[in-house]
Amino acid sequence: MFSVLLVLLVIVAVFMTGLILLQKSEGSGMSGSAAAAMFGGALTGAAAGNFLTKLTAWLAVVFFVLCGALAYISSRTARESAQSELRQELVEQEPAVQEPLQSTPVTGKTEPVTIDTIEKVAAKKGKKK
Repeated sequence: MFSVLLVLLVIVAVFMTGLILLQKSEGSGMSGSAAAAMFGGALTGAAAGNFLTKLTAWLAVVFFVLCGALAYISSRTARESAQSELRQELVEQEPAVQEPLQSTPVTGKTEPVTIDTIEKVAAKKGKKK
């Protein structure tokens, strides 16, 4: 589905570019003699300007709708794959063994933190290992 919409988007973009180049600009553009020669005079004058303008507007609407559809499909696909990868990781992951937290007895008295206090704690931890 994504590939089909992407191909349609490219086709619409190419047609829209061609139509924009055919339209008469302030410098008369390619819509003058080139359009008359290509289409046998069928797209000359005011009618050609109205037709090309309306067709360009419709192609622009189709272009933006296709862009929105592609963005929606892409985000939905990315979200589904991310969720399935997360589920797979959770299933494969072994339950982690957690060490019980060591509780320290509450004595009710507090000491200010000084260098001596830090050295005492470091010395106690060093003796345990």
